[in-house]
Amino acid sequence: MTLNLNGLDRRRFLRGTGVALALPLFESVAMSAVRASEETKDPKRLACFYFPDGVPMPLPEDPAYQDWSWFPHGTGDDFTFTKALSPLESLRDEISILSGFSHPQSRSVHGHSNADQFLTAADTGSNGPYKNNISLDQIYAEYVGNQTRYSSLVMSTDGGTGTPRGTHTLSFNRNGRAIPAENRPKRIFDMLFVKSDEDAARRLALSQSALDDLLADAQSLRKTLSSRDQSSLDEYLDSVREAEIKVEKAKHWLNTPLPTVNADHLNLNLTPDEPRQYLQTMFEMIYLAFKTDSTRVATYQIGRENGVGISDHLARAVGFSLAHQLSHETKNPGGWKNFAVYCQFLNEEFGRFIGKLKETEEPAGRGSMLDNTLLLFGSASSAFHLSRNYPLILAGGKNMGFKHGKYINKAGSNPQGGAWDGGREPWQQEIAHEDRPLSNLFVTMLQQLDVPAKSFADSDGKVTELI
Repeated sequence: MTLNLNGLDRRRFLRGTGVALALPLFESVAMSAVRASEETKDPKRLACFYFPDGVPMPLPEDPAYQDWSWFPHGTGDDFTFTKALSPLESLRDEISILSGFSHPQSRSVHGHSNADQFLTAADTGSNGPYKNNISLDQIYAEYVGNQTRYSSLVMSTDGGTGTPRGTHTLSFNRNGRAIPAENRPKRIFDMLFVKSDEDAARRLALSQSALDDLLADAQSLRKTLSSRDQSSLDEYLDSVREAEIKVEKAKHWLNTPLPTVNADHLNLNLTPDEPRQYLQTMFEMIYLAFKTDSTRVATYQIGRENGVGISDHLARAVGFSLAHQLSHETKNPGGWKNFAVYCQFLNEEFGRFIGKLKETEEPAGRGSMLDNTLLLFGSASSAFHLSRNYPLILAGGKNMGFKHGKYINKAGSNPQGGAWDGGREPWQQEIAHEDRPLSNLFVTMLQQLDVPAKSFADSDGKVTELI
């Protein structure tokens, strides 16, 4: 069947779609005012990082507990790092460790399937229809993304979107659809700092024309479809509207020169087969994007759950073949230590990134980049892929009111309360404490980022100990 997609009054369609299409049309007019207001203050930034497979959590009676447990010993500002977290010792005053937080709707989900909801708090389930929500980073991107060339930078080691319950991305849009992640440093660098060709204006005009054609006569077509097909068409049109917003924004930035950076120290063709250098380069991409104010929002999924994908090769940095395998060999001699050594490597590279932001002064002269940047680093699993008691680190944001140098232990005296006892599958076990909603942390972060958010998903308060 040939569809006639001609004749729709575009202005009437734009009015009918409401804010989603109308606001970007004012962006170029408002941009100069936005820029003027931003010139006198430092930008606020957000970056979120995810590592899979949980963390080592030996029981207190285990000889490995003292040195190789991931969570610190103690509480409040009276705590000591274990060897697993030792790379962060010099940054103690810049970070907070959190335990006893998780997403209530995901606590029964097996740890192999729970990365999808880390930043969304959605009930993605283990079976049945898959549905997700908007992620934390994209809420902030909606609020601040019109002020930079790119609303957000979405990255992962494996790239793309992955599969439902096997995501390769942390970022989900307003409709709960996965946003593809980039995993090639050169592609990221070229996008941020290299003009692809001199024909960008022509291609942009063609994109706009194509979008106009796609939207034409959509209302008439909708009347001829079944309810199921109407739902499919609405989902498709949502994607078209998102594309139109991007095209409209691109018009403003088309003639704005790209920033110039020194990349002589970077090997942009690295792969995870050179794990330490690859991880450092991916962190460097975020640093450069923030430093040039190309974006103020970034996510990086360091690895996919369940040992699937090239990200599992990152364990080669510390002499092991596969990262996921380490989490299943903790009962072998030296197993807890081996797993912790891998986590130590991840903490070391995260600490290196924190330190670089701390050493970089803001142009306006009010502190460092770290003081104006919130960094969330964690996993949606604890021991043996249990979807409780997420291991979490929050860093930066001192100019937003965050106070660090503490271990916020909501798991009680034994964070290992959910550790495997060998009787049942670990994700089926009861645990010795009731976690707090992780969304409470998200609300706290959004409010300090100036987003007028009263709640997020199933939040029931804030984490007041942080501010």
